[in-house]
Amino acid sequence: MWWGHTSIESGTPAGTVGSYVRFMPEQGAAVITPKPAVGRVYEAARRIRLGDVDPTGRCRLDAAVRHLQDVARDDSADSGLAEPMSWVVRRVMLEVHQAPVFQEWIRLATWCSGHGGRWAERRTEIRGDGGAHIEATTVWIFIDGATGAPAPLHADFFAIYGASAAERRVSARHVLRGDPPDDAESEPWALRFTDLDLLGHVNNAAQWSPLEEAAARVGAPTERIRAELEHGVGVEPGAVTFHWQGVGGGVDSWLCTEAGLGSAGRIRPL
Repeated sequence: MWWGHTSIESGTPAGTVGSYVRFMPEQGAAVITPKPAVGRVYEAARRIRLGDVDPTGRCRLDAAVRHLQDVARDDSADSGLAEPMSWVVRRVMLEVHQAPVFQEWIRLATWCSGHGGRWAERRTEIRGDGGAHIEATTVWIFIDGATGAPAPLHADFFAIYGASAAERRVSARHVLRGDPPDDAESEPWALRFTDLDLLGHVNNAAQWSPLEEAAARVGAPTERIRAELEHGVGVEPGAVTFHWQGVGGGVDSWLCTEAGLGSAGRIRPL
């Protein structure tokens, strides 16, 4: 249930048409925008548990993204949207200033920070009572529940989230390299039944596990970093190959399926 660059971006490129210059939207999930002074901001809190952390007690990237996913769902359900479940993730960017640790109590604040015709950008801030600090931004595609295709945002979306978005337009373009270089390391990636979600594909958060694995293999940092992940055709049961390469003081990773790119990830120091 993922779509390529062309189908999502159709009809939205910048350029000149007659005497009109089309507005070029900002790249989605690429910058950390401030919390809005007006509009809906949803807040929640939870504790970092044993299943969230690595052997050092640090909250892993995949676990942090699961918390982002959960608070986004909680906000949508609480907001009164007519179709709160009709969203899939396109792109995520995290700035991890200080990772949460085992048993730390974290508070999450989330809001809409922009939109396109068929997608919206969500910003989330994570702060912990032990000093944890993560800033995150995600592009979510709105889909037709019957067809699975991207669908125009409804009027109720703008009634609920329009004020915080403040008419900021963003794109859903990919920016990471979509194929691994020839000299990247590679090996088969075994999917587990527990990686699959209600839609029958590897869950968004679970697709961060290979990036964590790649970081561990090359010794890349996991704090004071910018971490990004983009979803391609999706990852479903079948043959999957994991590629990784240390670069720029961080690491790049790719999950590739027989259908094409499943997801591409990147970590760089801040």
